[in-house]
Amino acid sequence: MKILLDENVAMPLTNALRSFLFTHDLRHVSEEAAWSGTSDVELYKRAAQEGYQAVLTTDARQMQRANEVAAIAASGIHRIEYSQRHPGLTGLGVAIGAVCAGLPVALAELAEAPSQRLVYLKGIDPTSSGRLQVTDPTVSPPKFWPA
Repeated sequence: MKILLDENVAMPLTNALRSFLFTHDLRHVSEEAAWSGTSDVELYKRAAQEGYQAVLTTDARQMQRANEVAAIAASGIHRIEYSQRHPGLTGLGVAIGAVCAGLPVALAELAEAPSQRLVYLKGIDPTSSGRLQVTDPTVSPPKFWPA
């Protein structure tokens, strides 16, 4: 599948995806001549003309603007969105984890889809309560823990 990564997709994520999605043609907007800074309406039109089948983006606001929704629908391109709510290295790590885990599954479904689809990749909770289970063995000892 030919997939365009919107300019809001971090380049480290682009490189991570290329390392294992090598059967797909992944291009970042910044790698397309004179596409950087292109409006979303024009971007979907150009992407369709260039044979892209999907766009990966973090731009949730696209689906709240009538002209952009119309451009996405007219393009016929699958739209895949993920959220990057956390800054810095944590945000990048969460995005890489969520997208690398979810995108292969999404692409398999899209390959079988009879028409355009809108996909939202669910995120990963980077907070300690969401990512860790910490046990104090003096309070809750595991089976066979020495007394």
